[in-house]
Amino acid sequence: MSITGSTYTVYAEWLEEGAMFLYGANGPRSVDPLELKDHLFAWHEPSFYGTFIETAEAGHREGVKLSAPDALDFFCRTPELVHAGIVYGGEAADLRRLAPHAEQALASGAFMPDFEQWKHGRLGWKLELPAELRPLAAGPAVRAFLEALAEERAEREPELRAALLRLAKEPALAQDAAALWLDEEDWLTAIGWVHDPSPFRVCLQLVEPDEGRGWHLAVALQDRERPDRLVPVKASGEPADGGPLPEAWAEAPERVSREVERWLRVLPLLRREGEPGQLARDLDEDQAWELLSRGALQLAEAGAAVLLPSWWERVRRNRPRLKAKVKSSVGAAPGQAMFGLDRILSFDWRLAIGGEELTEEEFRGLLEEKRRLIRFRGQWIQLDPTQLAQIREAMKRAKRRGGLSFREVMEMHLLGEVPASDRALELDDEERIMMELELDDTLSRLFGQLEQHESIPLLEEPAGFHGTLRRYQKEGVSWLMFLRRIGLGGCLADDMGLGKTIQWICYLLRVQEEQLALTAEGEAPEAAPSLLICPTSVLGNWQKELERFSPSLKVHLHYGPARLKGEAFAEAARDADLVLTSYTLSHLDEEDLRRLHWGSICLDEAQNIKNAYTKQASSIRRLSGMHRIAMTGTPIENRLTELWSIFDFLNPGYLGPLREFTHRYVNAIERTDNDEPLDRVQRLVRPFLLRREKRDPAIRLDLPDKNEAKVYVPLSAEQATLYENHIQSMFERIEKLSSMERRGLILSSLTRLKQICDHPMLLPGESHSSWRNRSNKLDRLLEMVRELRSEGDRCLIFTQFVEAGHLLERAVREGLGETALFLHGGTPRAQRDAMIARFQDDGLPEAERPGVFILSLRAGGIGLNLTAANHVFHFDRWWNPAVENQATDRAYRIGQTRLVQVHKFVTLGTLEERIDEMIGRKLDLSSRIVGASENWITELSTDDLRDLFRLRREWIDA
Repeated sequence: MSITGSTYTVYAEWLEEGAMFLYGANGPRSVDPLELKDHLFAWHEPSFYGTFIETAEAGHREGVKLSAPDALDFFCRTPELVHAGIVYGGEAADLRRLAPHAEQALASGAFMPDFEQWKHGRLGWKLELPAELRPLAAGPAVRAFLEALAEERAEREPELRAALLRLAKEPALAQDAAALWLDEEDWLTAIGWVHDPSPFRVCLQLVEPDEGRGWHLAVALQDRERPDRLVPVKASGEPADGGPLPEAWAEAPERVSREVERWLRVLPLLRREGEPGQLARDLDEDQAWELLSRGALQLAEAGAAVLLPSWWERVRRNRPRLKAKVKSSVGAAPGQAMFGLDRILSFDWRLAIGGEELTEEEFRGLLEEKRRLIRFRGQWIQLDPTQLAQIREAMKRAKRRGGLSFREVMEMHLLGEVPASDRALELDDEERIMMELELDDTLSRLFGQLEQHESIPLLEEPAGFHGTLRRYQKEGVSWLMFLRRIGLGGCLADDMGLGKTIQWICYLLRVQEEQLALTAEGEAPEAAPSLLICPTSVLGNWQKELERFSPSLKVHLHYGPARLKGEAFAEAARDADLVLTSYTLSHLDEEDLRRLHWGSICLDEAQNIKNAYTKQASSIRRLSGMHRIAMTGTPIENRLTELWSIFDFLNPGYLGPLREFTHRYVNAIERTDNDEPLDRVQRLVRPFLLRREKRDPAIRLDLPDKNEAKVYVPLSAEQATLYENHIQSMFERIEKLSSMERRGLILSSLTRLKQICDHPMLLPGESHSSWRNRSNKLDRLLEMVRELRSEGDRCLIFTQFVEAGHLLERAVREGLGETALFLHGGTPRAQRDAMIARFQDDGLPEAERPGVFILSLRAGGIGLNLTAANHVFHFDRWWNPAVENQATDRAYRIGQTRLVQVHKFVTLGTLEERIDEMIGRKLDLSSRIVGASENWITELSTDDLRDLFRLRREWIDA
């Protein structure tokens, strides 16, 4: 219902989700939320005149929703409207009066934690407001609004907020707050909100046992200016030696008495037996342990100062380390694998605590003493019950199984240590006990070959192979045979075109040769055929390659409507060296394929089982075989779970169940910036994944590595203003345009916004003559160029704007004193060739040879050889990886002898960052997302455009 021209009342209430809800009413009639938004925010520039304000529904009312900071801005700067009669009722009226004072209090730091709320176990905040306005803050919406503002401001004090949260979780402390702190000022001082002006602080000291005396407590005054000066005092505050205290410390007795009383309330174990109001002088071992392990932290969180023995921090960090010295007992029947993941290996226990190593017998002796702190060989060690339980569980499990599985041994070797027990997985890092490994010579040598495949003895081509192997291909065959010998699967992940096919064919021929040799000696078990599963499209190719390179192999093709079934299939398979079938049939004919225990099972294009939950992948994992091999050029395309699926086929159970793998690695990698989980996965899979790329020196392509990095920079305040103004102007116009006009506006806006991100001087009509200190991107570029030039390196700088190229040329000249070349579409051919020759000419004196070459992306992105540069900068982004890589390859190509470093600039908080994130998340699919141009952006909805273009204010460099 439209009510333009009439008078209505605006009301406010606070939503549980943490937002302010405004709604309007004219008697019994409600104001339409869109009309309300138009009226209230018609002059509100920060919300783009209401464009970014959400409508919402609360209860049975419709209105608009604002975050606390946005609501504060609105109430502080609410304009009077002439086109609508608006009055504010209830708490909305109170908010209009309070808001300017709240804004001033937050800006000046006149806010604090709420002592009264803390006493009731809650974390709250309050603002210092004029006395006459304080009654207005009593309403529920106003009170919640002010608390939300203070909490948002307090987020800038994370350490203090964390301490307050811990205090709020201690109900006993909260209930006794009136006794622990005499008043609010005392409390604020204790938590660190208000500075303590006293020249000393009262400390509780735990003194370790000496000859003839156990653990005992002492009180000391610590000089704030000289922390190493401690004055022992009695629990009453009087000096322990009877001497006088400094005059400025006259309040010490009163302070000590108050602190002692508080310590006793926070930590009752400090009370003297029979005299609960007095501080204990002596503690038994359990009490000392409790104070060291937990009590001291409770006291510190309550604002108390605690001095512990100097060795405690070292002892606390020194968790027991469980070592297993493995005895391999290598041996296997002819034709059988040496190990396999489930092989049980015997071992001896060792336990290390601190710098001391204990035998299993010594450790069990310490356990019998049932003590938590023990002097052992002159050092203090702790025996934490939680940690001891993990050790006992690990020993019990190993004893029950008769040793450690080869899988466990290998995981410990590759990761350095693993949790000692299942219980350990549920504990924090500080409590978790890890188990380490000590190998015998045989296993050390074997694991060394697993990790350094170059150390595996090199095998020559088998006699039945019709062809010649390159050295790296021989290494691949030798690696596969080595894995077969020890009973572990492997993934051959060479680049496309490097000959995975012939490496596996040679592997088959090697297996056949060894089988024939054992048969001749009368030691071989019955020969089992191998199984190759591949996409239907390459079945014919495999047949041709097998005929070409290994005509001696008997191949049975299991495919087509006339394929054999049941026992007929089994007989034909046993008579063959290799059965060839497709992924589709691996599921449809699973029953037939499971009739045999295969000599080896190989998956070509193994990414076909990347989804572990498909029926096809499940069927393949259920097949039985002595050795498993996967071949793929892309072992992981989008998600880490794809790698798990392939490895669970190769070595079942090696990476654990999928749920556990997802929890331990996938979630940790995707939710945090911590590289450690990914590093652990890489260490686990590296011995079983062999990947060579075309640029590998072994493949005789003499290209160095290329490193790529992002350079993130914020907008300057000037750039942010220009950026915001442009998107506001764009969204004002966009809904009024035809489809073609809309596309044109979006593309022109893209160009304009990228220019703003580069430098304000690129805008049309820009009259400011100075380029300095107006663009963080340009400033950072000059810093990096200055550094690389000081090291004698050269660089290419790509931009898509000719105007930016001229600006960069000027900035390099004026800011660095360097002469920069600039090649763009308008550069004559002769001048272009002369620039390239000059840049590439090693014979020129250093002073005459340019170190910086600026190129427009289109003119300089193809057809040039500029290997004199070993740094490449993308000043602005084309957002098509193929185009950017093509430009990068001007320096990264044959003839380059140094490491090439690629730097891609991204402006934070802008569409540059958003699109870079999109490309980064979907790099494998980027061609589908971005195509060959930016036209894909014009097809986005207005809401998606708003999300893409909007300026994230937290990244503005004010």
